[in-house]
Amino acid sequence: MRVKMTLSYDGSKFYGFQIQNSGVATVANRLCEIFDSLGIKSDFAASGRTDRGVHALSQVISLDLPSYWRDLRHLKRCINEKALPSIYIDKIEVVDKDFHARFSAKKRAYRYVISDKKPNVFLSDYVLFVEPFDCLKIKESVDIFKGTHDFSYFAKEGSGVSHYKREIYKTRFYRFGDFYIFGFEADGFVRSQIRLMVSALLKVGFGKLDIDDLKDQLSLKKSIVRDPVEPNGLYLSRIWY
Repeated sequence: MRVKMTLSYDGSKFYGFQIQNSGVATVANRLCEIFDSLGIKSDFAASGRTDRGVHALSQVISLDLPSYWRDLRHLKRCINEKALPSIYIDKIEVVDKDFHARFSAKKRAYRYVISDKKPNVFLSDYVLFVEPFDCLKIKESVDIFKGTHDFSYFAKEGSGVSHYKREIYKTRFYRFGDFYIFGFEADGFVRSQIRLMVSALLKVGFGKLDIDDLKDQLSLKKSIVRDPVEPNGLYLSRIWY
């Protein structure tokens, strides 16, 4: 029986999502330990990998369950007893045999959270605190990323992909209480793409770059911004199938 699991996790507690050598605290390693303890030996696929420090509100994995795990509510309870407080299974549902968490995904959404208020040590793993900036300049610039582009200059070297062309369907930048939120929806993202886009947009807000600089980098005329923002404010927020 193939199932789709939707889960959230606190990325500050892990060295990324992907499976690594035994003993390394990654989300996938921890899930493997829990599944093994419950007699689930099946490999699982994830909608995508998140880097060290990146959080997830709705990560999705797919896997095949042994025949005796028919009570999915009981399975969810058993997993969460072991996974909390850093991982939480939100939902387990039966899907078609050909469902694949990564390859069946149609659209992905991420958000990045920043604040220009006084830094708070209790939030520093979840919010990027920055100096005051011109939010209007960022609002005027964020939409240049919409559409289909080659994001070679907004990707970390060694990303290991066959091409860098991605389509961004929606971009947002808005205030929510004491926080500012960047939002991006796309068919996919290359490694560190969002962190580099946010870095470039913040430089516009700080007056260090202008929108034409972003256009030049996006059109591959010149590489200006190569330093991504820290991962702590980044959240995988939704996957569409």
